[in-house]
Parts: sequence; structure tokens; C-alpha cells
Amino acid sequence: MTISYATNLAGVNWTEMKASLSADDFDNGRTPQELELSFRNSHSAVVAYDSGTIVGTARVLSDGVCNAYLVDVWTRRDHRRNGIATRMIEILTQPLLGQHVYLQTDDATDLYRKLGFREQPIGMSKVIGRWLADGRERRAGGDGASTQGPRSGR
Repeated sequence: MTISYATNLAGVNWTEMKASLSADDFDNGRTPQELELSFRNSHSAVVAYDSGTIVGTARVLSDGVCNAYLVDVWTRRDHRRNGIATRMIEILTQPLLGQHVYLQTDDATDLYRKLGFREQPIGMSKVIGRWLADGRERRAGGDGASTQGPRSGR
């Protein structure tokens, strides 16, 4: 098994993705065109391939400042427990420093706990780095004037 990860969606076969999701009982009814639109309209997305065949997907919705939402995390059933979802989540969340990343899951709580997400009243969440740290430094022009992070524990 040779897994590769693509964040550039230029070569994605959306019909293949739809068929793979359907075959694995992870289809929520989107057409291939709607899948493409939802992935392209995301902050970022990743597709995992095994020898050119789609075996995983994940994407993030984000305001680019403090809140992000992890969605469509899927690994094909016969490829699960090989670190594919973990790697896709790492690829997507690493650039989200200072953002609070939310998600909802029905059956993968253990996976997300292992990755540092905590259960919330609704769903799970994790702050990547220090809450708002990266975004505040950019907005402050890098002079440190407004880099004081909020209270710890968020």
C-alpha cells in the first residue's frame, strides 16, 4: 500500500469519489458536481490515494481567524487503521494555528481523542496552537502589540 495525499483538487475524479463513498456507505446524497463544489468552496481539502484510487477524504471550513470545522473525514473501509485519517487531519489542521477546530462524529470518538480533540456539549473540538495567536500577530503587523492571547483553557 502506497498512500499519497493531494491538497490540489485539479485532478480529482468526482464521479469516482461519489462511487467510492456510496460503495462504503458514506454517501450523503451529493452528486459528483455537488461534491466538487463543496470541496472547492472549503478552506482546504485533502484526498488520499492508494495507487491512484481514492481511499480517503477530509476538508475544513474556516473563517481564517479563529474558528474552523472539520468535515467529510472518510477512509475507505479496507484502508482503515493505517493512519490515513490521522495524516489527512494533520495536513488540514497544521496551518490552522490559533483556530478552534470543531467536528462532529457518530463513531470515531476514539480517533479524535487520540488526536487531541475533546468532547464538547455538541461535537468535539481542539485549539491548534494558541487560541488566535497566529492571526493576531498578522493583524498587528507582527509588532507584538496585540499578541496577548486570551485566557488559557479555551
